[in-house]
Order: sequence, then structure tokens, then C-alpha cells
Amino acid sequence: MKIRILAGAVALVSSVTLSGCGYLPGSDADSSKVTVWLMKGSASESFLDRFEESYEAEHPSVELEIVLQEWGGIGPKVLKALEGSDAPDVIEVGNTQVAQYAESGELRDLTLESIRDLGGEDWLPGLAEPGKVNGAQYGIPWYAANRVVIYNKDLFAQAGITELPETREEWVEITERLNTTGQQGIYLAGQNWYVLAGFIWDEGGELAEEGGGEWEGTLDSPAALRGMDFYKTLQALGDGPKDADEQTPPETDVFAEGDVAQIISVPGSAALIEQQNPELKGKLGYFPIPGKTAKTPGAVFTGGSDLIVPEGAEQRGEGIEVVKALAGEKWQTELARAMSYVPNKPALASVVDGQEGTSAMAEGATEGRATPNSPFWPAVEADNPIKVYMTAVLEGGDPAEEARKASDRITSKLITG
Repeated sequence: MKIRILAGAVALVSSVTLSGCGYLPGSDADSSKVTVWLMKGSASESFLDRFEESYEAEHPSVELEIVLQEWGGIGPKVLKALEGSDAPDVIEVGNTQVAQYAESGELRDLTLESIRDLGGEDWLPGLAEPGKVNGAQYGIPWYAANRVVIYNKDLFAQAGITELPETREEWVEITERLNTTGQQGIYLAGQNWYVLAGFIWDEGGELAEEGGGEWEGTLDSPAALRGMDFYKTLQALGDGPKDADEQTPPETDVFAEGDVAQIISVPGSAALIEQQNPELKGKLGYFPIPGKTAKTPGAVFTGGSDLIVPEGAEQRGEGIEVVKALAGEKWQTELARAMSYVPNKPALASVVDGQEGTSAMAEGATEGRATPNSPFWPAVEADNPIKVYMTAVLEGGDPAEEARKASDRITSKLITG
């Protein structure tokens, strides 16, 4: 299998030049090499083996070269590749990164393919919407992942809880019952802003909104403030730190101690929990984050990847065909089952039936959203006034005043980057 792994900045720049795109040395003139940058860990080696073998059998004039990249520092690498003369033919990018790359003017508009060949109108909104910039679809959804509630089945049983909550009201009620002396109803760190975003969206609010071509932070809207108020209510039903995020300390380590009833995380966190505490194996359950009513689950931030095609890629046409294959039903089904991902269309969610955590994730993904689709949003996350705001409110600060200050900082970053 022709897969190369790149680690480090030096390997990055030389890789594209050395691997190149275009015709294969010594091959038939009609044969072409299609270079595909994928992120390390996004797909297993066995999946990539199967895809490569199948695709090349169906397209005998094409040789795929898959180059695995590291997520760390990928932004500058992709921008440099887009601006160079030896861009790869397909690049996997984070779904919220598409706007940043589209700003360069070096991405192929894939709107026609998304409508004509891929049924783009049926994609998960949390993947499709950030892939669309100024009405053009540049990012083709590949896979999704989002947070669910992971719970300790033993602690639920001991509290006499036999039915999982379907609404926020029910969720708070059972979490209060679970929050007893020596036991936390939920471990929710004070700065888990992705979770807060879902509560804000449930209330009809936004982190930032665009008007007249300009972006403005909107944490101080009434709807956003209601979302923060619910977060404060839930966060108080455990001992999560008010001044740290979910990695400080890692929430999986805290849950593994056995006295926490719930955390909000991706289903894959269960493996880390069981590694820390093997006694919890088989005792973890999952349910979608509850919404305001039982009709729909709560809104969630959708993470995942889109596929883009550089405008300057030598094998651009062949690259588009590879994207269409990876985003099509056959390989979406394969990828979802192999990697426990949510496929790019809700209609395909049944392919992960039997995988409890992934099924809960797929149900929640129907209400998935993404961060504001501004090329400058990464600058907001780097400075992250949302975390500062959350801590200030949880420690007793005036919500409206703290939200206004955070919104002003967001606005500034969305103007200047």
C-alpha cells in the first residue's frame, strides 16, 4: 500500500514536491498519480487498503498515493500547498477550517458535484454548512463526530433510574438525584465551551452572527444568556472546576474513578475510561444530549472532516472523482462501520445500528451545528474569550456584563483576525 506518513514541517514541504502529482515515471501516458492528503488517525490502515485496492481496480489508469498528515500545524501546511505549484489533488480538512482555506481563492467550487452526484441537500448540516462559503460548496462532507452523554449504568441503577432522559427538564431531575454525598451527578468542567454552544443554539442564539458582511459576537443576546444559565444549572450538579476545561484534568480520568454518573464527551472516550478502570468495562451507557422537548435531541457541535480539491491541482478532475467515491454511500458505510463515525447523511445512520455509542452520536448529529463560518474564527478559538466568560459567570460575575465583554472580544477578532 502506497501510504506515506509525514511528521514535522520539513517533511511537509518536501513531501508534495517529491511525491508530486501528474504522470507516473515509466508508466503509460494515460496513467496518472492522484495524491491524497488524509489526516493520521482519520481512517484505519485496513480501510485505506480496501479503498485503494478497490478504487484502482475500478480506475486502472489511476494510481493513488495517500499521504498521512498530522493535525498539529496543519493549517499553515495546507495554505502553503494551496499557494504552491505542486498542490495535492485532494485534502482532508477539519469541517470548520474550510472558510479559512476558501479565503485563499485556491479551492475548487464543488457545488455542481454536490448537487448532481452526491445528494448534498441531504448532508448533515454540521458538515455541509461550514463547507459552503458565499453560496459555493468547497468542502464535501466526509465523516462526523459529536458529543453524547456517557453514563455509569451501575450508578443509574442504584439511583432507581430505569428510563433515560429525553428532555432537559428530565435530565436535570435525574442528575439532581445522582448528585449525592460522595458522588457527582455529572462532571462538567467550567470551560467546556463546545457544550455551551449547543445549549445556546437550543435557545435560538449564536456565538456570533454576520450582518452586512461583518461579523459580531452575540454571547450577550437574550437567547445566548439563557443557554449559559442552563449550563450553570447543570454544571453545579457536580464538582467540575469552574476555571478549567475538560482536559484539565482529563474528564475521562475523573469519570474512571467510578464516582461520577455522567460526562459529556464523544463515545470514543469510553475506551480511555475503561483503560484507566477495567472494572467499568460493560458498565458504560450512552444517550444523546437531551433537547428542550422530547421531539428532538439537543443541538451539538459537529466535529469531523470535509474533503477539498485545490484549484491548482494537476489531477484536479481525477481528484474530484476520488472525493465522490469517498463521500458516496458505499465508502461512507465502510468508514462509519470501521471507525465508529457518523456518516455524512442521516439516511445512512442505520449502518451503525448495534454500536450503542455511535448510534447515540448519530441521533444527536441530526441537530448538529458548526462554529461561525468566518475565516477568522480560528483566531477567536486561539484567544478564546468564551472560556474566560464562562468562568466569570460560574464564579458569580454578572452574566450580561461578562457576556458583553466577551462578545466585544469576539467581534474584534472576527474583524482583525
